[in-house]
Amino acid sequence: MSLARKGFDLSPYRQFSAEQWADLRQGEPMTLSPADVKRLRALNDPISFDEVKRLYLPLSRLLSLYVEAVQQLHQASATFLSQDHADRTPFVIGVSGSVAAGKSTIARILHALMQRWPHSPRVDLVTTDGFLFPNRVLEERGLMERKGFPGSYDRDAFIRFLSGLKSGLKNLRVPVYSHLIYDIVPGRFITVNQPDIVIVEGLNILQPGPVPEDGAPVSFVSDYLDFAIYLDAAEPDLRHWFLQRFLKLRQTAFVDPQSFFHRFAQMPEKEAIAMAIHVWETINLPNLEQNILPTRGRADLILTKQRDHRISDVALRRL
Repeated sequence: MSLARKGFDLSPYRQFSAEQWADLRQGEPMTLSPADVKRLRALNDPISFDEVKRLYLPLSRLLSLYVEAVQQLHQASATFLSQDHADRTPFVIGVSGSVAAGKSTIARILHALMQRWPHSPRVDLVTTDGFLFPNRVLEERGLMERKGFPGSYDRDAFIRFLSGLKSGLKNLRVPVYSHLIYDIVPGRFITVNQPDIVIVEGLNILQPGPVPEDGAPVSFVSDYLDFAIYLDAAEPDLRHWFLQRFLKLRQTAFVDPQSFFHRFAQMPEKEAIAMAIHVWETINLPNLEQNILPTRGRADLILTKQRDHRISDVALRRL
C-alpha cells in the first residue's frame, strides 16, 4: 500500500484556507491606511483594506521571519570564516503569475509593508519589464507578437543584475520601461544600491530556461530568489480581468495621443473588445499555458484568487 493511501500527505505544500491563513497574523501591526491601499492597488484590482489586514499582514510576518533567519545564516557564515561582521546581500523576493493576475498590486503592497517594519529596511521594487528587449530588437527578431514570452527578455542582462545583487555590488542599473509608449525608454535607468530587500515582479521569473548542449554551467533567475510567490487564478477569471483592465485603459491611458495603444481608444467599442480577446487568445493565454502556469509548483507560496479578486486559498512550501 502506498504512503498516500495510508493517509500521508505527500504534497510539498501546507494548505490553508483564507480564514486559517488570517489567524497567522498574530498581532502583526497594520501600518498602511485605507488611503495607502487605494493608492497601491492596480487599476482593476479592487483589493480592500480588510483583505490586506487579513491576508497580507500574515505574509508580511512570514517574510520578516524568513529575512531574520537568513540574516542569522549570514552571521553564522561570518563566524565560520572568522569575519568581524556578516557580509549581507539583499533578500530577494519573486512575485510571478499571469497577465492580469494582480502581481503589481501584491508587489507594491508588500513593498510598502516591508518598508514600515520596525527596523526600517531599505526595500526596492524591480519589474522584469525593464529587461524586455527594445521594440526595434523584437521587430528584428519577429518577436513583437510574443512580447512577454521568455524569448522577448534580455535574460543575460537580467541574470547579470541578479548576480550583481547577490554579489553585493553597488549602483546597479535597471532600464526603465514605459507602458505608455510600450517600450524601453532610451537612456533612462533606475538605480539599485545595496538594499536590504528586493522584490522582483514578472511573468516568467520562475522559468528555468534552456540548458546548454555543451554542458556549460548555467544560471536560472530562480537561483537568485530567496522566496518566490505565485499568484494563481482560474483562466476564465484571468481573461475577464484582462478585458476589464483593457476597457478601463481604453477610457484613460489609451486616450493620450502618445500612447502606443491610442488607436484602441478611437475604435468602436465592439471592435476594440474583439481585438482584446484576440490578444488574450493568441498571446497571453499561450504564454500562460506554455511558460507561466507550469512554473507554479516552483514557488514557495501560492496565493489562489477568486473571481472577486479575494484570496481563497494559500499553499506554503514545506521546509
